[in-house]
Amino acid sequence: MRNRMRIVVPLLAVGLAAACSSGGSTPAPQGSQAGSAPAAAPGDGGALPRNETLYTSGTQWGPPANFNPLREWDYATGTEGLVYESLFHFDGSAGKMVPWLAQSGTWADDKTYELKLRQGVTWSDGKPFTAKDVVFTFELGKMETVPYHNIWEWLEKAEAVDDQTVKFTFSKANYQEWDFQMYSRAIVPQHVWQGRSEQEVLDGKNENPVGTGAYTYKSHDQDRVVWQRRDDWWGKTGLNMEPKPKYIVDIVNSSNEVAMGLLLQKGMDLSNNFLPGAANLVKGNFGITTYYPEPPYMLSANTAFLVLNTTKKPMDDPAFRKALASSIDTKKIVEGVYGNLVKAASPTGLLPQWEQYIDQQVVADKGFSFDTAKAKKLLADAGYKDSDGDGFVENKDGSKIELDIIVPSGWTDWMESIRVIAASAKESGINITPDFPDFNALVDKRSKGDFDMLINNERQLSNTPWTYYDYMFQLPVRKTQNTVNFGRYENKEIWKLVQELDQVKTDDAEGMKQVMSKIQAIHLDEMPIIPLWYNGLWSQVSNASWTNWPSSVGDTPKTPPTMWRNWLELGGFETLTQIKPAS
Repeated sequence: MRNRMRIVVPLLAVGLAAACSSGGSTPAPQGSQAGSAPAAAPGDGGALPRNETLYTSGTQWGPPANFNPLREWDYATGTEGLVYESLFHFDGSAGKMVPWLAQSGTWADDKTYELKLRQGVTWSDGKPFTAKDVVFTFELGKMETVPYHNIWEWLEKAEAVDDQTVKFTFSKANYQEWDFQMYSRAIVPQHVWQGRSEQEVLDGKNENPVGTGAYTYKSHDQDRVVWQRRDDWWGKTGLNMEPKPKYIVDIVNSSNEVAMGLLLQKGMDLSNNFLPGAANLVKGNFGITTYYPEPPYMLSANTAFLVLNTTKKPMDDPAFRKALASSIDTKKIVEGVYGNLVKAASPTGLLPQWEQYIDQQVVADKGFSFDTAKAKKLLADAGYKDSDGDGFVENKDGSKIELDIIVPSGWTDWMESIRVIAASAKESGINITPDFPDFNALVDKRSKGDFDMLINNERQLSNTPWTYYDYMFQLPVRKTQNTVNFGRYENKEIWKLVQELDQVKTDDAEGMKQVMSKIQAIHLDEMPIIPLWYNGLWSQVSNASWTNWPSSVGDTPKTPPTMWRNWLELGGFETLTQIKPAS
């Protein structure tokens, strides 16, 4: 790498920090966070009992924005999963749906789905949870700005047959998408949310959340959120499980190295940040462990994509996009930035867990790899020339190409990665400058389409590759793109294929492969979004206050040790029920 990373952590960590350096430079953490363990919760009049409190970090990179589960991209960590719950969970290792608020769900026929709800579930204000709440939640999607508005293009009606039965009627059966909805959709209480305007539904902070989950809101401040366990949570009897921590405190961090300092000082129990030098953390005598004791240390979680704003020149040109893909030295990122904690992505972007669905012949014919000479040739053949001799090509009309690539400030691995991307692109004649806005500012730019390029990895491992294609290609493009198709790419042909895939039954692997082969061919021809690497499920745990963390070794839980958004429904919550206080 061009520079060495300057790790700034408390004195306890200085010796390790030098060994953890992985290239690049990072900002110094705020002194108020770096120098103190997160012992006291705001408004509590003192410290919470350490043996009953789990301290976490890794999702929130700014003050808690809201407690609104419909704002799936920026709600406070735990809003969905701890407070609000979904109808099912999904067990990624077993590949099966796990009943949660729902007791069962079945397709009565190709256009009718019947849901049976558990009895005895109550909201945190004591009101009963019923089928009317489920119907109300899905009907909120009729509001155009709600993220799941698009399901009403094929969902015709949701009705409460009785208090424990919901019947959904469809114009067509989107089998793959429906399973995803069943475990990712937070159910909200009708008696609290009814009457809210569309603006309040989407943009309201919802500061006193009422959910069915195992935790309730306790307090929050600029740098944390505190959740408190419900003694009357229905799952204690309905699921025969109970989370062990009485309190969960999720800490806001300004940079990855702040998290490492807190972890080393035993002021944090679960860090879901990327921490440079994970091998040194595990091998050192620090009481810190990861899921695997050897490389890659982490479970795989998602794909990091380079998202291109296809409404701007020259990103609106497939030839330019393909040249850019060939210009990126992903190997340098994998080895230099991550120390082989990650792997380069398939040109398709599909996770290793979905390898059976990759058409290797399509990849061989149309795929890309790092090749500076090829990138230069693709640019020249498409009419991009360096007319003024400054080393960078201009647009076809002679105007300068000056592009920015953005990632959140403090995300040290991504910051260094886009430095590599910019440097390797410049070798091919593409002028790219890395920039590091505040996380919330980046979210605003991303939603409005006010950017050139950015890295994003929001779609996680799921029940189906359909979720990746929906994320990449969903139409129509809306004024505000909060969760999908940030690059605003419009291709009706590929979106039609994604919809066709959605209607293939989930047990029809061959049918899925046939449709996905066509999608992959168009993706690699058009290259509107560039797969880079597979992110790990970053997770480093301290055994000082809590033990029995998930691990690949021995008789330990095999659930994901994470608080990331969406992952509490993928086994993260179950992890909370299996950890134990240290003696």
